[in-house]
Amino acid sequence: MDKLLRRKVDSYLTAWKNNPDRKPLIIKGARQIGKTRSIEWFASQNYKTVIQINFVEQPKYKNIFEDGFEVDTILKNISLLNPELKFVPGETLFFFDELQACPNCATSLKFFKLDGRFDVICSGSLMGINYREIESNSVGYKEDYEMHSMDFEEFLWAKGYNEDFIDGLYHHMLEIKPLAKLQMDVLFELFRDYATIGGMPEVVNTYIKNKNFSGTLGIQKQLLKDYEEDITKYVEGLDKAKVKAVYNHISTFLAKENKRFQITKIGKNARNRDYVGCVEWLADAGVINICYCLNLPELPLKGNYDPKLYKIYYKDTGLLIASLDEEAQEDLRANKNLGTYKGAIYENIVGDMLVKQGYNLYYYSSDKPSLEMDFFVRDADSLMPVEVKSNDNATASLNNLLKEDKYPDVKYGIKLGYKNIGFNGKFYTFPYFLTFLLKKFVAERK
Repeated sequence: MDKLLRRKVDSYLTAWKNNPDRKPLIIKGARQIGKTRSIEWFASQNYKTVIQINFVEQPKYKNIFEDGFEVDTILKNISLLNPELKFVPGETLFFFDELQACPNCATSLKFFKLDGRFDVICSGSLMGINYREIESNSVGYKEDYEMHSMDFEEFLWAKGYNEDFIDGLYHHMLEIKPLAKLQMDVLFELFRDYATIGGMPEVVNTYIKNKNFSGTLGIQKQLLKDYEEDITKYVEGLDKAKVKAVYNHISTFLAKENKRFQITKIGKNARNRDYVGCVEWLADAGVINICYCLNLPELPLKGNYDPKLYKIYYKDTGLLIASLDEEAQEDLRANKNLGTYKGAIYENIVGDMLVKQGYNLYYYSSDKPSLEMDFFVRDADSLMPVEVKSNDNATASLNNLLKEDKYPDVKYGIKLGYKNIGFNGKFYTFPYFLTFLLKKFVAERK
């Protein structure tokens, strides 16, 4: 079995296997981000026997839990459907795919853990309302891991760069040591490629194999259609047309100067109360990232935001590019001015890079004084505003936030742009492409 793309979940799965007290594992995430492929590869390398069941492609297997959840009962029912399967204790992995189509399977995980003879990994799409039901099943007897599309580090791996190279970049950050011009030029070109194609594995695979963009836009357009079809298939309890309308207007919101979600951009007579739950559904499905407006730039972040004021971004910036006109890919690739969308693209990709490190997204906007800040991150005792610059304009908002008397939780800031590594005593400057190392830097900086 060939596995072209190395993923971060690979090392997570190895660590899970090496834990003698491992619990059944659920790997969840948006559709088509490479969950199944990664698990299949891991299984082929680590188990003599793999029992793989896909509850969407093989719906008859949903009935294996009808007689209860005792492991021997489940094995007996699986054997009824396929008598050729063998179950060897200690050497067999059960891989249950498309878990969201069979919530009963999640209940069985407790029994598999208590039985202890077999390892179990489940893969579930977030694109199913049943996942709410799954979450509450087998609490304490399972482990959850959320997977994303490829981040920039995984993209660099795909291009052939190794850990030593990435460690070198990180030490430049820690030591506030500017990168050489050649490094900057090469990495910015790679970053523009990553922004253009995004991190969906099929798209990245095509780009790596062809050594150019040919074929990538067609795959991205199809992915957008597939997501639309999934919305129609999986939305329950909400108006499907309204959920699709929100999804199809993301680039419209981002084109506006404040980039905020505004219901009037969907339709003249659209009212917020008619769209309650639509944005949340898309977020739960792993399709969008929501960035909430802070009431004040201070800690703690949770509870200190307005749930009615937010921006929404694509989870994958490549899909944002694909949702624009067909010339947009080439414009970004050539680093031409994308006009209205240039700032939105960089905000979208930085937001996605922060989410992939485990951050929740928050912004701040105020008229008096005039302040606009794109994102915030934090360490143990301070809040760091993150400004994303698509041009070389002044950083008035960042400077205002760093006035000690007014915002005591803000001790220093971070500016991301087409700039080298630096620190002026108030804020750090980093090139966009180092955003994927930000959480590590914030935790370990001197």
